[in-house]
Amino acid sequence: MDFSKKEYFVNRETSWLEFNQRVLDQAFSEDNPILERLKFLCIVSSNLDEFFEVRVAGLKQQMQTESSETGPDGLSAKETLALISTRTKRMVEDQYRCWREHIAPALDAQRIRFHSYPDVPPDESAYFEKYFRETIYPVLTPLAVDPAHPFPQLLNKSLNVIVELEGDGLNTDIAVVQAPRILPRLVPFSKRTDGDDYIFLGNLIQEHVETLFRGVTVKGAHLFRVTRNSNLYVDEEEASNLLHAIEEELRKVKRGAAVRLEVKHDCPDRVLKRLLDIFNLEEEDVSRIDGPLNLSRLMPLAMQLDRPDLRYKRFTPCSVVSLDTESDLFYHIRKGDILLHHPYDSFQTVVDFLVQASEDPHVLAIKQTLYRTSSDSPIVQALIAAARNGKQVTAVIELKARFDEAANIQWARMMREAGVDVVYGVTGLKTHAKAMLIIRSEGERIRRYAHMGTGNYHPSTAKIYTDLSLLTCREALTSELAETFNCLTGVSRFPEMKELMVAPWRLCEGFHELIENEIGHAMAGRPCGIYAKVNSLVEEGIIEALYRASVAGVPIRLLVRGMCAVRVGIPGVSENIEVRSLVGRFLEHSRIFRFENGGDVRIYLGSSDWMPRNLFRRVETVFPLTALGMIRHVDEILSWFWKDNVKSQVMQPDGVYRLRDLAPGEERFDAQMEFLAEAQRRRKKVVPAKEW
Repeated sequence: MDFSKKEYFVNRETSWLEFNQRVLDQAFSEDNPILERLKFLCIVSSNLDEFFEVRVAGLKQQMQTESSETGPDGLSAKETLALISTRTKRMVEDQYRCWREHIAPALDAQRIRFHSYPDVPPDESAYFEKYFRETIYPVLTPLAVDPAHPFPQLLNKSLNVIVELEGDGLNTDIAVVQAPRILPRLVPFSKRTDGDDYIFLGNLIQEHVETLFRGVTVKGAHLFRVTRNSNLYVDEEEASNLLHAIEEELRKVKRGAAVRLEVKHDCPDRVLKRLLDIFNLEEEDVSRIDGPLNLSRLMPLAMQLDRPDLRYKRFTPCSVVSLDTESDLFYHIRKGDILLHHPYDSFQTVVDFLVQASEDPHVLAIKQTLYRTSSDSPIVQALIAAARNGKQVTAVIELKARFDEAANIQWARMMREAGVDVVYGVTGLKTHAKAMLIIRSEGERIRRYAHMGTGNYHPSTAKIYTDLSLLTCREALTSELAETFNCLTGVSRFPEMKELMVAPWRLCEGFHELIENEIGHAMAGRPCGIYAKVNSLVEEGIIEALYRASVAGVPIRLLVRGMCAVRVGIPGVSENIEVRSLVGRFLEHSRIFRFENGGDVRIYLGSSDWMPRNLFRRVETVFPLTALGMIRHVDEILSWFWKDNVKSQVMQPDGVYRLRDLAPGEERFDAQMEFLAEAQRRRKKVVPAKEW
């Protein structure tokens, strides 16, 4: 049977847009506190920026090269861009309707108000005039556009004002003023009376822009924003110094080709046409905005405003290890593997593990992968401290982690100066694996300890992303992890492994074997089933394998947060497949793969999604859980996800998601809130291996 028919696949770009719609649904939902709803609205805006910078930019380049390449769904780049234009226009309308009709009024009811300049009270108007004159005016630069002054190379995603001019002797009728990024986009009122009042920086510049053009009449001033291609193009094999090559490419990216133009809804057509001509864009590349340009700039307000009553109730993560003066983390790990479910279990345990290793005189070496980490990373600081304490420290750092390139370059330099051996992985591959290996001398033997997980070594995102991670000293696993590090830092042929599945060498093949194994169990009448929790599922070969399993009678549950190209409900093809997505308080980030295996359940965790880039163009690690108690624990986690009827949405045959209906008498069940409640109830203890 041919499972590669184009009608069997959902377009990956429209699937992603449906995911962003599910995030927008959380901004509409009155079940969420108002500042959390504002946060979701900001995330929608930020997500769309990245979508245009990367995905739309790539499709535009593909179309410009007249490539005949199509996706599994059979659509060309041009056809996909047409779908994107239609869907994003509808999404932007919904997004700003949410702002105007729901978020802004709800904030106003809580005395958090946003003013347009004409509505500012007289005393505040005088303050803002002074603020503009003393703080804003000195850093503004009017840029005329005429034969002697070409249109400026405006930075990606910068806020700008295009000014219409008239007067005797002018060489041009337009100029541009760029809003300085160093200034906050929200300017608070000088006095706080019965709440928090703000005006937008762009509005303030608009109102006073005539002061930059003395002796000239300003006919109009209109806000706009341009999004540019942010893809990096680095030939690693030709680059003599990868770090320097990426730094140079980052400088170019800020001024890449324009892919989207955002203007205020009242921008005159004549001005819009000028902008389109300047940026070489078409009408379908424009978003007319009835509200503040770039809602993501409201994120600091959503995160930092001192109104805890308008946010989710704070919680303290559970500590699964209680340290005392007679024991340490190495002792606890020797007693038995430790499974952590973040953010419900504290990520501080992982930080403490590395910090303790950096100070332990018995630790000989530390090896660590770093894809993303925080700006004040205690992980990096611990690696630096370990090197200064005389340990052999190796960091495999990914310089091409999208939008974190500059931060990773800075960390790489700091670590190298401290004596850390910094390598950038395998040429042509991103290192996305999440792994730490610690080598320790214990009496007459050397023991390896490892941390492996589904998430980044990023203490800040570990508070808002859900991930699973494992602390272990099990020799079968740590020895294979050591071989993996050797392949990343040296020159080795990748060896055969029994436990670890590592991309790009054997991960895809391993997943296919596990799926085929379930097909065999189904045909033999034995217990079978597949339950995969991933962020994205678009790899064509995996999808076709799942269709084969469905036809064989294997029940398949797919919990996919973002893009999913599987099409459910196809008679005779995907009738045994159900796809759900869960968007809630925390970003679902863990990757879990469960196979019924005839009743002898296998569960794997790892860093990889079911995407071509993860399976073929990245270094990824997927590892098994072997302790029966851990398998049962993850089984329970998966069952709670599937039980969720509050934040979970179900994919329909047309690729759109709907909240699932409650059965008669069924109680509401929010999995993430239940995990929180359970974590607060749990006793603080480490569970020995025999209990697992």
